[in-house]
Amino acid sequence: MTLDQDAIWTALPIPAFLLDAEDRITNINPASELFVNATIKTLSGVPVFDRLAVDAPLDEAFARVRANRAPLFINDVDVSAGNKPPVLCNVQVAPMNDAEEHLLLLVTPREIAGRLGRVHSVKSAARSAIGMAEMLAHEIKNPLAGITGAAQLLSMNLSNGDLEMTDLIVEESRRIVKLLEQVEQFGNLRPPACKPVNIHDVLDRVRRSATVGYAANMAILEEYDPSLPATWADPDQLMQVFTNLITNAAQAAGPRGGTIRLRTFYDLSLRLRHPDGSGVPVPLQVEITDDGPGLPAEISAEIFEPFVSGRENGTGLGLALVSKIIGDHGGWIAVDSVPGRTVFRVSLPVAPKPEEDES
Repeated sequence: MTLDQDAIWTALPIPAFLLDAEDRITNINPASELFVNATIKTLSGVPVFDRLAVDAPLDEAFARVRANRAPLFINDVDVSAGNKPPVLCNVQVAPMNDAEEHLLLLVTPREIAGRLGRVHSVKSAARSAIGMAEMLAHEIKNPLAGITGAAQLLSMNLSNGDLEMTDLIVEESRRIVKLLEQVEQFGNLRPPACKPVNIHDVLDRVRRSATVGYAANMAILEEYDPSLPATWADPDQLMQVFTNLITNAAQAAGPRGGTIRLRTFYDLSLRLRHPDGSGVPVPLQVEITDDGPGLPAEISAEIFEPFVSGRENGTGLGLALVSKIIGDHGGWIAVDSVPGRTVFRVSLPVAPKPEEDES
C-alpha cells in the first residue's frame, strides 16, 4: 500500500518546517501551526527566524547540513514562538537532496515527554506526601474537635468582646480540618466511578455555579465543539477539577475581574504512554484560559507538585489534587503561562463503545 505523502505530512505529531535556500518557510504541518499559533497562509515566505527563536546557532547548522548533505541533531535547546514562553526542545535539520537546497526542520518539544510523565510522578509524590499526613490526620482532628467544642461552650457565657476570640478559634480549627480533609483525598486509592460523560454538561454546571459565586466578577466565555463524543469519567470528580481551575483563575484576577475562556476541541495527535509501554489516545481537549497575571516563573514547572502554590496563603494542594484526578482518569493536564494569558489544558480519553465496555 502506498501512503499519500500529504497524509504523512499532516499526520506528523511534531512541528515540521520546510525551508527554501534563503531559510524562508515554504510549508508547515498542522503541529507547527499549533506550535507557532499561525497558519501556512500567513507564514509562507516568512524567514523562519522571524517566527522561531532558537537558543542555538541554527544559521551555522543550516550551512553545515547543506554543505555535507547530511542531517544534524541539536538536543536540549530553548525554542520559543511568538509570546509563548521558551520550550526545551530537540531540533533536527535534514537536507531535502534537491537542487534548491531545501531543508526540513523538525522541532520536538521535550516538555511533551515531561508533561506526560508528570501525571505518574505527581501521583507518586502525592502518595509519598500523604503518608505522613494520613498518619497524623486522625491524631490532629480529634484534639481539634475538642478545641472547637470547648470554644463553642465558652462562647455561651462570654461578652461580645470575648466572643470574637472564640469565634476565631472555631474558624481557624475548621480551616485546619478542611485542609486535612483535602490532604487526605490524595490517599484515596479507589478508582473513579467512570461512565460516559458529556464534558459540556459538566462545564455548564461548573460555569453556572461560578457566575453566581466564586467567579461572579469574571466574564466566562464558551467556545465549545458540539461534535465531541462523550468522555469516560467520574462527573463529580471532573466538576472538582474544573471548579478548582476556574477558582484559581478568578482568584488570580482579584477584585478587578477579567475574562475566562472555556474551549473544547478534538486533537487525536496526543497519546498518553502508560508505565507498561501501552499508548492510549487522549483526544478530548478542554482549555481554561484567563487573562490574569500568570504563574510565577520560579514555580511554573512544579505547579502540579504537592505544596507548591503561587498564592501567599495557598496550600499548594488544589492543582496537585487536580493532576491526580486527571491521572486517575487516564488523562493528562498541562499549563502554559505568560503575563496576561494562562492556559490550563486537560486531555481526556473517549468513552468506550458499549461492546468495548462489556468486554
